[in-house]
Amino acid sequence: MSTILSSNILIWAIALIIGFPLLVIILGEIVHSLQKRGKPLAATLQVIRNLVLPVLVFLLFTQHILQLPPSDERLRSIQTLLWICIIHAALSLLNTVLFEQAKADTWRSKVPKLLIDLSRLFLVLLGTAIVLATVWKADLAGLVTALGVSSIVIGLALQDTLGSVMSGIALLFEQPFSVGDWLRVGNLVGQVIDINWRSVRLITLEKEMVIIPHKVIGAEVIRNFSRPQKIHAERIQIGFSYKNPPNLAKYVLRTTALETQGILLNPEPHIFTLSYDDSAITYEVKFFIEDYADLEEIRDRFMTRVWYAAQRNDLSIPFPIRTLYHFHGPTSRAEGSKKFAESLQSIPSFVPLEKSENPQMRSPDITLQHFGAGEKVMQQGYASNALYIVIAGQAVMSVKDKYGQEHEVLPIKAGEFFGEMTLFSGEPSTISVTAIEDLELMMISASEVNQMIDRQPSFSREISQVLEIRRRAVQSLKQETFTGI
Repeated sequence: MSTILSSNILIWAIALIIGFPLLVIILGEIVHSLQKRGKPLAATLQVIRNLVLPVLVFLLFTQHILQLPPSDERLRSIQTLLWICIIHAALSLLNTVLFEQAKADTWRSKVPKLLIDLSRLFLVLLGTAIVLATVWKADLAGLVTALGVSSIVIGLALQDTLGSVMSGIALLFEQPFSVGDWLRVGNLVGQVIDINWRSVRLITLEKEMVIIPHKVIGAEVIRNFSRPQKIHAERIQIGFSYKNPPNLAKYVLRTTALETQGILLNPEPHIFTLSYDDSAITYEVKFFIEDYADLEEIRDRFMTRVWYAAQRNDLSIPFPIRTLYHFHGPTSRAEGSKKFAESLQSIPSFVPLEKSENPQMRSPDITLQHFGAGEKVMQQGYASNALYIVIAGQAVMSVKDKYGQEHEVLPIKAGEFFGEMTLFSGEPSTISVTAIEDLELMMISASEVNQMIDRQPSFSREISQVLEIRRRAVQSLKQETFTGI
């Protein structure tokens, strides 16, 4: 009998001594091969190699080499540890097969992480019950009764938290939003940065984090700015005077929106005549932006440019008050003429502009215009038949290459003029002029420039000299930048 027993021990010893290293090497090679191919199954095999296999060998060693009886607590402890490792490996394998290898747009790829965590917790509790019943011979009926009573007590104490968890599960099943979406919940607007068991975390435009329990967010109307499309439509209301024709006001607003950086050209902006109010005709501008996070900057950019566009087109933005008018002649025209007369003092001496003693008799071919920083006064590819003289501010002349990238040619300062390249040709402009700070310009039509040349022929030579200098600068830049010379 002792000989047979010794023989069995020897066989188990040889099997463990040879089999364990061999299995470790084989599993190691398989893991290395799977890792090189980027297969998620490698993580599960690592758990089997590093945890399950060593504990299993230790259990076989205690059972068949040390001959510990089944009732020994040390043996039961090793069996419990083995079950824990097996459960861990099984959950890792289940997660790998079902979810990590799931293809996009399948139900497995859309399962919420919270549901996966809850399923994992349920399987762990089930595995714990199996271990207690098989290894430790525990009475599960009594344990279940005790847990049932405890669950009632815990449920009553944590009913608000559990309510948030259940609401969270319902929300995650429905998936009305995900991390990265911009939401409006009640009066709160923010971007989702985390969805956990109990709450949703938002980061607001003021960079403040707000935590909203699932129970609260489940009872609110949720507005998702990122779905079904990421683009967002913004509406802004602006009022202009009753003296301004609606079609002109709508044209100016639409043009300003199209030229504002960040506003999409497709879908294009829409302008609506909204209502006739006490002090103004109210228009609504509807434009689209690509990312809701940029809303404040784009809205500020657009509203700033509206003022300059309104000034250039003689559109009045009235105060929201009731005003009593006493008519004593053309007051507004006199004020405009006064401002025009003041601007005449800033005209360079080489410009033969006729300065009338009566400023109200100024030519309709000469107007004052204002441009805000970043606005284009002239655009490459578009015709212009006017000469612009800079009264105040600064601009830059640029040329766009075949890739659409702009290159600076020359700065244009106060006292200088531009527009001479297309003044009489009627051809599209080969350059762009952009305001780099607020600009006040005097725009002189081609017919008025002709009269100025008749009065002072030397002004034509001045224009020709500036034209030649700028043409050379443009050609030099094109040779250096566009051809790489």
